[in-house]
Amino acid sequence: MKTTRRPTSSRRKRTLMTIREQTQCRFCRDGKNYIDYKDLETISKLVTNRGKIFSRKRSGNCAGCQRKVKRAIKRARFMALLPYTT
Repeated sequence: MKTTRRPTSSRRKRTLMTIREQTQCRFCRDGKNYIDYKDLETISKLVTNRGKIFSRKRSGNCAGCQRKVKRAIKRARFMALLPYTT
């Protein structure tokens, strides 16, 4: 007598493999609602040595915090706290 194997549920495998631990960005972890443009120590970590803003993937920020960072960097550049380019 030949035994037939039941096909494994591909849906179950797919969901188990795609679920990963959600990590929060550094600003969400600290509970910051506002990213200050005068905080050059934090902002300078999110800018390359040529003056470009790091992407979300590279910096690890969530979408909302990345928009706040972008606004803070542009304000700091306007106030001449950060250079536009080097």
